[in-house]
Amino acid sequence: MSRTAIALSALLAGAGALHFARPAPFDSIVPRALPGDARVYTLASGAAELGIAGLLAVPATRRLGGAAAAALFVAVFPANLQMAADWSDRSALHRSIAYGRLPLQAVLIAQALHVARG
Repeated sequence: MSRTAIALSALLAGAGALHFARPAPFDSIVPRALPGDARVYTLASGAAELGIAGLLAVPATRRLGGAAAAALFVAVFPANLQMAADWSDRSALHRSIAYGRLPLQAVLIAQALHVARG
């Protein structure tokens, strides 16, 4: 298994588990423009992260997992934008975290696409 696939799988498995263990922080960054209950989006994205982590962990499904991870990272980018907007008046540390997630998403997408290409 490539180191990139291992790293993405671990990241997604950990984040997915956190969506279920501590959903409130994730609920808070679900864009308010989305209809329905934020918890549904939190749990759905957590399940997607766990499923994609599994795809990345298995050699036969790794390329599919890379493509799915790239799509997921694009899909959750609005939550990172929501977090950045909501945290714009917080401490410098909190702003750094919120704003730092934005370019990190591009790196994650690139890494996922690298895995998808094999």
